[in-house]
Amino acid sequence: MGGMSPEPGPPPVEVSVDVAAPAEAVYAMVADVRRMGEWSPECVRCEWLGGAAGATVGARFRGHNRNGLRRWSTVSTVVAADPGRIFAFRVSSLGLPVAEWRYAVTPTPGGCRVTETWTDARGALIRSMGRFATGVGDRAAHNRAGMLATLARIKEAAERSVPVG
Repeated sequence: MGGMSPEPGPPPVEVSVDVAAPAEAVYAMVADVRRMGEWSPECVRCEWLGGAAGATVGARFRGHNRNGLRRWSTVSTVVAADPGRIFAFRVSSLGLPVAEWRYAVTPTPGGCRVTETWTDARGALIRSMGRFATGVGDRAAHNRAGMLATLARIKEAAERSVPVG
């Protein structure tokens, strides 16, 4: 459910990949934010904050990001943690909303489908500051490319580590 943005933003960016691994195993990979640096071309690493030890609703973590020479960090709060199904978090910077990221994992014959969705929640201030801080003008196109790379890496790692058959 969650709160609605005060003003409608751009449409979400969504990409999917089919993975020959069980939904529970793939969910465990994406919900362990400490591994995000293995998958994402922009997020270098994450760490849980405030004593959080895993993906539970309300848990917070800091993400460290990089684009070329630019580096920045954000704080995220887990808003959905349904093992084997949905992991989602809301990102903020300087206390202002940035985005919501959602990973939906759906069982399929022989594995699962992972759908990653990015919903832009930035107001004008964060949008303009973000362009300066990150060097990214078209955030939706940039994130779509990053999401495709992230899901390809998750697929490769899941299929390599989980025996099929």
